[in-house]
Amino acid sequence: MPAATTIADEILELKKQRNAILLAHHYQESEIQELADAIGDSLELARRAQSFGGEVIAFCGVWFMAETAKILNPSKTVIVPDAEAGCSLVDACPAEQLRAWKRKHPDHAVVSYINTSAEVKAESDIVCTSRNAVRVVESIPADQPVLFVPDVNLGRYVKQQTGRENLTLWQGTCVVHATFAARRVTAAKMEHPEAVVAAHPECPPEVLQLADFIGSTSAIIDWITSHPAREFIVMTESGVQYTLKRRAPDKRFYFVPNEQCNCSECPYMKRNTLEKLRAALLALEPRLDLAPDLMARARKPLERMLALR
Repeated sequence: MPAATTIADEILELKKQRNAILLAHHYQESEIQELADAIGDSLELARRAQSFGGEVIAFCGVWFMAETAKILNPSKTVIVPDAEAGCSLVDACPAEQLRAWKRKHPDHAVVSYINTSAEVKAESDIVCTSRNAVRVVESIPADQPVLFVPDVNLGRYVKQQTGRENLTLWQGTCVVHATFAARRVTAAKMEHPEAVVAAHPECPPEVLQLADFIGSTSAIIDWITSHPAREFIVMTESGVQYTLKRRAPDKRFYFVPNEQCNCSECPYMKRNTLEKLRAALLALEPRLDLAPDLMARARKPLERMLALR
């Protein structure tokens, strides 16, 4: 007797029918990551989409990530499971506020974190990720004043690493990382004395001071995979454990709850579900469309960053 068709089977069949690629961020639920053609951070996935010869990109992440995929792949149809999957960092930096700031400070170069809207990217001189933020800022002449938007904690880390005093920081934060508390890291270290600490640079400075390693989500995965320790306290969104368990099955990972939800989950990332992904592939909605002139302006700072490698 044939096995019953599951929602996962339906999604895979729809993927074939639509000539689609399924891209999933590290912070997605494990059942979505299991179906993905590629798992990574927003920029890794956008690059993966560029090499895809099909027609539809189903981006399982948050809205700004799908925007980046569309900007770098303007001829593709880009869909998302949930159009309400936003980001606190995007909300913290509206494009009109950035334009007003630029009018008052026309001498500043604008470095925008990839966690921004397409409109903000279009107002920027260059984009960065958490992995290359230090290198991007260092690529700007030392006497050039810089505005770093929107994550203040990542900006503080970049300022500390580069020693640049002419780096002005926008006051945005990540709803997950910014609410990790140093006292909880200390408690976790006491409970797991053999564990080493890996932290994302979006965490507050007092958390980063307790870390053995600071890096982007992908860098954390790579570091933990190659590190000889067997136990790790991981200060980032807990969806990353899917990849960690797959790449380092013999190691143990402890995720410290933050102060916001007593968890380490992004509420925006968790809006995506298998049911919504199936519906998106069926209807090709929600579909991400951007004006051609906006994509052209936003593509330039992204390409400047990509040229740095």
